[in-house]
Amino acid sequence: QVQLVESGGGSVQAGGSLRLSCAASGGIFIILRMGWFRQAPGKEREFVGAIASGTGGSTNYADSVKGRFTISRDNVKKTVYLQMNSLEPEDTAAYFCAADSKRSLYTYDYLYWGQGTQVTVSS
Repeated sequence: QVQLVESGGGSVQAGGSLRLSCAASGGIFIILRMGWFRQAPGKEREFVGAIASGTGGSTNYADSVKGRFTISRDNVKKTVYLQMNSLEPEDTAAYFCAADSKRSLYTYDYLYWGQGTQVTVSS
């Protein structure tokens, strides 16, 4: 069983930056693929990005955040990060971290999920 705890959410003006963190426990972190998702009020949850297991750092991003968001991981701290730059009001959502031991970065059926952290971007 893997537990995930997100932090770092908050309110920011458009054009600003935030860094979200997701700390994992209860599993072997280095073998986990890690993903970020978000859900705005009244909308379905959507994929933001993912990073592969191991140390290679392969990533996949949704087109809507490509070039603005960056995912990284620290296998010693068992933490994955989502650096969000050039934030837009459309980025306002609850952001969720997810994990499991599958290999693909292009499937979104993650086994473990965090509780989420709110990000609000004002214009």
